[in-house]
Amino acid sequence: MDLYEQAQSSSLNEGDVVYLFYRNPHTQNVATIQQASIVVNPYEEGKLSIFLYDTYYPLSDEFVFFTSLEEAEALYNDYFGPTYE
Repeated sequence: MDLYEQAQSSSLNEGDVVYLFYRNPHTQNVATIQQASIVVNPYEEGKLSIFLYDTYYPLSDEFVFFTSLEEAEALYNDYFGPTYE
């Protein structure tokens, strides 16, 4: 089994890019890797958030995210199976 280095929320800064798995809310068996931005949370002063699809999510280690697309793709392929373009 391969081990993947998940980024820790404490190591991220405003402007960083992360990659995470996103499940389609209308079709639960469809998941993709999405790019998201780390931004200042407009609702909590001094806190960072993940900005994805015009929504702010509080930045925490409860999310599985990666700072490299390659690592996100490797774990995605291990979990969901290989994808072909």
